[in-house]
Amino acid sequence: MIGAITLLLVFQLLGEVIARTLALPIPGPVIGMALLFAALALRGGPSADLRDTAQGLLQHLSLLFVPAGTGIMVHLHRVADEWLPLLLSLLISTVATLVVTALVMKLCQRAPTAPGEAP
Repeated sequence: MIGAITLLLVFQLLGEVIARTLALPIPGPVIGMALLFAALALRGGPSADLRDTAQGLLQHLSLLFVPAGTGIMVHLHRVADEWLPLLLSLLISTVATLVVTALVMKLCQRAPTAPGEAP
């Protein structure tokens, strides 16, 4: 378990170093996650230890939202001042997510055709 957590943190650190060194607008953990994905794809998947550790972290994922919720309560006056842009961004992103999800589902539900058969 310690080795798996270390591996996750090393990829996060590597992503942070790349993001800060190259002054990229992408967060370091996202770059680290992409690098971890690439490494696991090349390797043929995660080890059992990494899989178990990741599953354990995912089971307690809700605890990671407590600091964010606390931050919102501390800065509630800023939320009150900027309620309209926040509301619009939430609505637009929700609609965009629903549209993209519907289009992907529509593409995935197309019946496969046999070779030589017209679609």
